[in-house]
Amino acid sequence: MARRPRPKIVTLSDAAAKRVKEIMSERGAGFLRVGVKNGGCAGMEYVMDYAQAPEPLDERVADNDVEIVVDAKAVLFLLGSQIDYEVSPLHSKFVFRNPNQTDACGCGESVTIAPFEDVAE
Repeated sequence: MARRPRPKIVTLSDAAAKRVKEIMSERGAGFLRVGVKNGGCAGMEYVMDYAQAPEPLDERVADNDVEIVVDAKAVLFLLGSQIDYEVSPLHSKFVFRNPNQTDACGCGESVTIAPFEDVAE
């Protein structure tokens, strides 16, 4: 029986990829590192950082000419997410569009995320 293709853990919009490349070039970083951590009033917060090398258990994803490492503990919470970069007159920020996110706090700093469940068709 053939296996369904596994979706990418995380992808970057064109705007996010462009901004990440600019920042990585300025900082001399090799990878974008993403994950989640417990915190905030809704329970979890997205985490982004830059890294020179992946940690031993990190998952590696290449998207839009950016090397992304995903914290192994965050994979089931981020599966299928897209990172976008928004600019408005009052702010510029990275935004996660996560199909596993079920709620967010009023200030937008923390979210509730259910782990991905693969449902056979």
